[in-house]
Amino acid sequence: MSVERLIEAWGEPTSLMCAGRHVLAIQDTSEVKFRTGAQTRRGLGPVGYGNCYGLLLHAMLAVDAETGDCLGLVSGRIWTRDGVAEVPHEKRPLADKESERWLTTAQEAKAVLDEAACVTVVADRESDIYTEWARLPEANFHLLTRAMKDRRTVGGGRLSTAKLAPAGDRLAEIAARPGRAAREARLTARFGPVQIARPSNTLEPDLPESVALHLVEVVERDPPDGAEPILWRLLTTHQVKHAQDAWRIVAWYRQRWAIEQLFRTLKQQGLDLEASQVDSAERLLKLTAIAARAACTVMQLVHAREGKSAQPAAIAFTPSEVEVLEALVPELEGATAAQKNPHPRQSLAWAAWVIAKLGGWDGYKSSKPPGPITLANGLQEFRAIAQGWSLRDV
Repeated sequence: MSVERLIEAWGEPTSLMCAGRHVLAIQDTSEVKFRTGAQTRRGLGPVGYGNCYGLLLHAMLAVDAETGDCLGLVSGRIWTRDGVAEVPHEKRPLADKESERWLTTAQEAKAVLDEAACVTVVADRESDIYTEWARLPEANFHLLTRAMKDRRTVGGGRLSTAKLAPAGDRLAEIAARPGRAAREARLTARFGPVQIARPSNTLEPDLPESVALHLVEVVERDPPDGAEPILWRLLTTHQVKHAQDAWRIVAWYRQRWAIEQLFRTLKQQGLDLEASQVDSAERLLKLTAIAARAACTVMQLVHAREGKSAQPAAIAFTPSEVEVLEALVPELEGATAAQKNPHPRQSLAWAAWVIAKLGGWDGYKSSKPPGPITLANGLQEFRAIAQGWSLRDV
């Protein structure tokens, strides 16, 4: 099976789960680095800085805009680099750049998510491409992206000089990342319409001279000593007419953390993909496509483990796998009430309890909830059991 077919299969169950919802289609790229030597490159290309080799994974994750529930993978791309491009970035058309993945993935999402009530593609600064603003939006297909730079606006101004209305202050928990500790920040927001101007160096033909968008600017007040203050300029095709609209845009953008969690689960906090010793790039590409889907399932189980999600088990498991879960429950439950599966039958939380038990969790309320590694181990055990179950009548 090809990598392209494996990626196409990501969206098949997700499409059903997204029907009738407002979906945040969150996309980003992660470098997957493998240990290599001069004689063991395995066909991998350069990634990152220095003498690093691996592949790149671009994925789009569907999240319910109202509940924050992870609905599954939508589409994406996995590739290796042949080397460094000889033609400068600014002299190549978009079709010849890696950045075209932001547009093609979003375009593919239109077919996968065609039953959704509304789709908002959420991305960080690298996705702030003028061609994307000009070509992708439709009536119920919106974009929400953090601005890469202080764009020119019609009339000679910049985003930083746009006349914006105040939206007040809010306290927000800012997640930790490398070089930044978690903290509570006081954020101030402003909002208003803007007309971004076509960049003078754009090579794509037939693009309009300007695109009408809305801007929500978020600034952190009184950051801790030594901390870089938050400054987000969020561009969107959604109408932002009131302060509550502006804060809703901020809340949707902050859901972008979900795709970072997917990448962490795929690598160091779950499946440990980068430790793989598979011996060729072709096989590593396929393994990554399979592992990305497994990481998404692990993440869904983590979110559901405490019973706060109303999602059904069918969001992550096939009907035959749900049968296996049913058969496992009495085998894993103990004699006391404390050792029973406490969640509604065939809910995702109910399934998470089973997978966690298979991964070594003891099931007691006094114990820490199962984490990604425990659930990844349990999912691997479950897949083996499910395969045996499928052969029971052969």
